[in-house]
Amino acid sequence: MQDRMVFLHWSVLWMLLPLSSWTQKLPTRDEELFQMQIQDKAQFHDSSMLPDGAEISSYLFRDTSKRYFFVVEEDNTPLSIIVTPCDAPLEWKLSLQELPEEASGESSGEPEPLEQQRQQIINEDGTELFSYKGNDVESFMSSSSPSGLYQLELLSTEKDTHFKVYATTTPESDQPYPELPYDPRVDVTSLGHTTVTLVWKPSPTASLLKQPIQYCVVINKEHNFKSLCAVEAKMTADDAFMMAPKPGLDFSPFDFAHFGFPSENSPGRERSFSGKPVPKLGRHIYSKAKVDIQKICIGNKNIYTVSDLKPDTQYYFDVFVVKMPSNTSTAYIGTFARTKEEAKQKTVDLKDGKVTDVFIKRKGTKFLRFAPVSSHQKVTFVVHSCLDIIQIQVRRDGKLLLSQNVEGVHQFQLRGKPKAKYLIRLKGNKKGASMLKILATTRINKQSFPSLPEDTRIKAFDKLRTCSSATVAWLGTQERNKFCIYRKEVDDNYNEDQKKREQNQCLGPETRKKSEKVLCKYFHSQNLQKAVTTETIKGLQPGRSYLIDVYVIGHGGHSVKYLSKVVKTRKFC
Repeated sequence: MQDRMVFLHWSVLWMLLPLSSWTQKLPTRDEELFQMQIQDKAQFHDSSMLPDGAEISSYLFRDTSKRYFFVVEEDNTPLSIIVTPCDAPLEWKLSLQELPEEASGESSGEPEPLEQQRQQIINEDGTELFSYKGNDVESFMSSSSPSGLYQLELLSTEKDTHFKVYATTTPESDQPYPELPYDPRVDVTSLGHTTVTLVWKPSPTASLLKQPIQYCVVINKEHNFKSLCAVEAKMTADDAFMMAPKPGLDFSPFDFAHFGFPSENSPGRERSFSGKPVPKLGRHIYSKAKVDIQKICIGNKNIYTVSDLKPDTQYYFDVFVVKMPSNTSTAYIGTFARTKEEAKQKTVDLKDGKVTDVFIKRKGTKFLRFAPVSSHQKVTFVVHSCLDIIQIQVRRDGKLLLSQNVEGVHQFQLRGKPKAKYLIRLKGNKKGASMLKILATTRINKQSFPSLPEDTRIKAFDKLRTCSSATVAWLGTQERNKFCIYRKEVDDNYNEDQKKREQNQCLGPETRKKSEKVLCKYFHSQNLQKAVTTETIKGLQPGRSYLIDVYVIGHGGHSVKYLSKVVKTRKFC
């Protein structure tokens, strides 16, 4: 028996000599060597020998098979081999190689040349023990396996892909992957418009064996996943899924024959499982679309609420238990659920030429409808957002014509169509409630809202401050508009919250006290470079703070407020 194992090791060594320029030691479960070998993971990266008791990660090019070898030293040895496909189905089979006799030709008594023995091992198909085709995590297990050289051959016919392999002769004691509970399903316990609460039973690896684990929750809109490496492959997908490996760095020259590249030592063609030759055209690069997928690791809690989902949308939920610190993982049975549909809102009808006030809750949505009575060539929408940015979408008979964010006053002119109906969707801000005014018309002669410059700030001149006056300036436009100035005394500690409440641009001068009014005047300039006006505000008290507001009023009587400005008079003059 000992002589047979020595011969087995020498046969494997001679078979693998061309794999690299350095001599590779065979993986063994001899504990003195195992710990040293397993720490040097580079020893097994892209090696054709599987280590005993460690998971390896590798890759396949489409339609190009790859072989791995595993040595079982003694008869009646337990054997377990687990293959995890990542983002593509795999075809794989496990076979036991028939090793050549130590001597050939009884009459001569002379051994065969070692090179001839190596070729005999490689060319021999061996006895097939197990085969599988699919994208499930699948395994071969035997409580009593004969000694010998086991060959694992893998093939991907769909696309280039990653995969993982774990092989061991001590499956009972290894426990490489975290265990699942007797009921490994993920359950949905609560379902809302934008939230889903998930719960699952804890892994025995944590609850019974007290080993460190964490749970990772994965959310996407396409399908459930069967392994965590499939999730990670999707998350890192891009236009160039895998860079072509570099000889001598990513794998040895021997592997060129197994990945569709010609090599000096392999003039023939690599064959797939079906026996058909694979053309030596190198690998292809396939374009992969970005995937909307989210992975959240939550520690050892077995309940989690997923938030910020879209209403009336189907999502797929997966939970993976990850063993620490090895990062090996096992998938629970995933689930799927559709979030609740938003309550149907009443659609507000817009009247031609009339301004409508709209209030939207935080993150809320409002729908408006505009159905012109007469035929029209153009339709104009004017939107005045009072506080923060809002989003507007306009559809004509179901076709999207406009989608844009609006801050301040914006006018949109769209091409009309006889008997057309327009649906306007307004979406609020995430920070808080939104208020706006909207006008829709097919016969706009003079704008109901005034035109505004790009910069609606008020500038204060520090050097022109006195104890009783302050001088400010603002920009105008080429259109003649009416400007009204108001001032209000405020505390010295006037803060941002107070200032934000004052910034409602939809509150017009009619809401102000008459005592706060400074003056009103008309102003415009055909030369935008000179469209600047100044005003000195008098009658102020020394060392006091004042809030200055400028309102511009359009032909239809609607006003827009510039950004407020706080000025302080001099205390001593």
